[in-house]
Amino acid sequence: MTLKVAALYQFVSLPDLAELRQPLLDLCTGLGIRGTLLLAPEGINGTVAGEPEAVDTLMSELRHGALFGGRLDNLELKFSAARDMPFGRMKVRLKREIVTLKQPRVDPTQTVGTYVDPGDWNALVADPDVVVIDTRNAFEVALGTMRGAMDPGTARFSDFPDFVSRTLDPARDRRVAMFCTGGIRCEKASSYLLSQGFSEVYHLKGGILRYLEDVPPEQSLWQGECFVFDEREALGHGLSLREPMEDESGHD
Repeated sequence: MTLKVAALYQFVSLPDLAELRQPLLDLCTGLGIRGTLLLAPEGINGTVAGEPEAVDTLMSELRHGALFGGRLDNLELKFSAARDMPFGRMKVRLKREIVTLKQPRVDPTQTVGTYVDPGDWNALVADPDVVVIDTRNAFEVALGTMRGAMDPGTARFSDFPDFVSRTLDPARDRRVAMFCTGGIRCEKASSYLLSQGFSEVYHLKGGILRYLEDVPPEQSLWQGECFVFDEREALGHGLSLREPMEDESGHD
């Protein structure tokens, strides 16, 4: 059977995250689902896999069930497939941030940039006044990226503020467009840029994964493959599976 993989996140206030951990773990294990979910005061992030019906049940419970009380009504979801189970077990972890930027004043639950649907992305970045930035880490960019995008050369997402201070200027770079694997890093990066005085900040809704799914290859600006943080490791257009590369680890 082909397994269903769900990558998900939402920035939302979760002050009761400690009380949520065990019921969420019990829900996932009871459905036979494996993977990792991160809970932080700023929201939820993770990737899980299981039989399609089980994954659909979990997503329905997250969005509409009593556990989160309707707070995950704007959950960003991306589904793909796996031939084999890409995770060894189910983990629910409590973290300070669901994606680590180490900028405590940045709050994506309050302020983020302008979302851009995949179908509108090419027109936006065709403007020569738009600075296009791949917010992922250097090893991910090396595997594949958007044509014409700037590589920050970061080893980890928390290096991004240093890249901004060294490279970008809000007086000069008035329009900035960013993308990442599933949308979470550039959502937080957009919040950071706005806090630094950048006036027009855009980010690709649903990230590279949605772009690869929605935009036909003949219209695509994507070059190469997209690294994903599980045993599938690389996806192409249509979210098709690629041959494994050497093992890396981390989260979008």
